[in-house]
Amino acid sequence: MSPITARTRTWLTEADCDLDVFRSLVEQRTDLADHPSAERIEQNVPLYDSARLRALAATAEGRRDIQSELVEALIDGPGIVVLKGAFPDAAVVDRASEAFRALIEEERASGAGRGDHFAEPGANDRVWNALDKVAVRTPEAFADYYANDILELVSEAWLGPAYQVTSQVNVVNPGGAAQNVHRDYHLGFLSQEQAAAYPAHVHRLSPVLTLQGAVAHCDMPVESGPTLYLPHSQKFEPGYLAWRLPQFVEYFDANRVQLPLEKGDAVFFNPALFHAAGHNRSTDIKRMANLLQVSSAFGRAMETVDREAMANALFPVLLSRKAEGVSEDWLRRVIAATAEGYPFPTNLDLDPPVEGLAPPSQADTLRQAVAEEWNPERLRHELQAGAKRRQS
Repeated sequence: MSPITARTRTWLTEADCDLDVFRSLVEQRTDLADHPSAERIEQNVPLYDSARLRALAATAEGRRDIQSELVEALIDGPGIVVLKGAFPDAAVVDRASEAFRALIEEERASGAGRGDHFAEPGANDRVWNALDKVAVRTPEAFADYYANDILELVSEAWLGPAYQVTSQVNVVNPGGAAQNVHRDYHLGFLSQEQAAAYPAHVHRLSPVLTLQGAVAHCDMPVESGPTLYLPHSQKFEPGYLAWRLPQFVEYFDANRVQLPLEKGDAVFFNPALFHAAGHNRSTDIKRMANLLQVSSAFGRAMETVDREAMANALFPVLLSRKAEGVSEDWLRRVIAATAEGYPFPTNLDLDPPVEGLAPPSQADTLRQAVAEEWNPERLRHELQAGAKRRQS
């Protein structure tokens, strides 16, 4: 039998974490020719003009070409893309920022503790499950924000349809220390022992179940500490076992890149990319980012979200915007960020498939309610009935 190659290993251990192999991957140079729609390469990262992407994606063929390019960048390229001007309307971003700040003040006043995954508790202002909270409290601001077409473009490219959006708000105040380098959800949140218990194919699979993103809610010069990245590091198969090892931490610290952002810019990256929030060395910038984690319909999201409450809160907004003449695309994007797009798990005795292999999802019900202009009470009843049908 031929020896087992690195690509066909069944299990990974710390012994597989060869720094020289890692260096051979991350010291590749990103070639602009491989990213023909990008404006330029900066610090080994392709930067895209979102207005240009919108124009190129205006046709079905053009959209698929752009999505293919983004996927190739995230898998076989540097693992990260910067989308300049992804949220071009400053007022939309500012209204969301106001909602985030109100939540921060509310939670601070309540005395609720706020931990962090990869930084000291209390170092930052963080709002967990901001998606749910903003949707219920300020549905108008939510709808305008999540109607964003660039978010849909890249989420659909990486995950396909029926993706699930979650959001965490992170504010790093002046003096806030940098995070530790890490990979992200799923395996990135496990201990070394737990991660090593998963076979190699799960290490390869996990990153494609989640898309990581961040939207800048203020201008982020380098001194404010925007996120640190190591392009091409997502290609290192045993990376979920490597990122804690001292030699890899030292290499990251010596070689990471850091890109300034402007309000409304977005960064999307492969969750296996080595990264860490930077040190805010400014004296007056409260660096606010909306951290987006978009999950595959086939994966498990990090947070539990009351999407039934969200759908009821957003429904009047969807009806009023429909009456004002917004596009079907606009409505689709907001519904995708609001309602459960995947119908399983369910109780098939009570909730049998209808006209296909699956029963209608919560998003299907909300789309029908908007199309047929139900009254809010009917939607509330149908959503409650649907939830009851899914109970065992």
